Amino acid sequence: MLDAPTYDGPRAQTTLERRHQVHGLLDQGVGLLECARRLQLALNTVKRYARADRPERMLRVPKYRTSLVEPSREHLRKRRAEDPSVPVEHLFEEIKALGLTGCLNLLHKYISQGRADADRSHISPRRLARMVLTRPDNLKAEQHELLAKLTAACPEMTQLATGIRDFATLLTPHVDNAAALTRWIAQVRTADLPHLHAFTRGLERDHEAVIAGLTLPYSNGPTEGVNTKTKRIARQMHGRAGFALLRHRIFLRQQHSPSPPNVRQGR
Repeated sequence: MLDAPTYDGPRAQTTLERRHQVHGLLDQGVGLLECARRLQLALNTVKRYARADRPERMLRVPKYRTSLVEPSREHLRKRRAEDPSVPVEHLFEEIKALGLTGCLNLLHKYISQGRADADRSHISPRRLARMVLTRPDNLKAEQHELLAKLTAACPEMTQLATGIRDFATLLTPHVDNAAALTRWIAQVRTADLPHLHAFTRGLERDHEAVIAGLTLPYSNGPTEGVNTKTKRIARQMHGRAGFALLRHRIFLRQQHSPSPPNVRQGR
């Protein structure tokens, strides 16, 4: 349901024909470079067609980053529906009065990409995952609205969002988190979410360490920080110095770095 939409029409037909031509030549043993020469296409274009194992993959609507024009999208759709021949310059002046801070070229690009006429804005799985994993207090009002709409799109998304929110409360150390974790695992296993099932199995394999991390105020963060700095120094000096100089540099780094208390701060 949340997959990217597909387009159709003459452009889609041309795309499918080109993919058929590329895969036809590849099946005959023709190399990518020779395919590009015969079809008079760029080599990177041929590679893109060759990587598409299914025709539908070539018909996905491109993903775009959020544009400064996006808040004015409904106004643009309404005006273009009322007057399809309205000049872009007029639209630019109108949305500029509404608060647009971008330039005219940005609006030209937005309209030429067809984003003003799309039925809905596309959101990538990565962006959705980032919103689900972000603290609710750090989300904007429009992100809250979009997240609520997407998490209610199907039972699986509702269960996933609920599971993530409930687990987030366990990340603040408390003595009651041990029992709460047991209840959370039982709750997640009743849902049809295989990836969360795999996550719960990992929690149980390292159960004692997980319980310690969720109930005790201590953290191995400072230790992991020292390990990260040591690895970075080793990468910087790889092939340039011996072990003695590496050891000396690490000792100097530790002498000039304050040692933070090994107590986890409240999240």
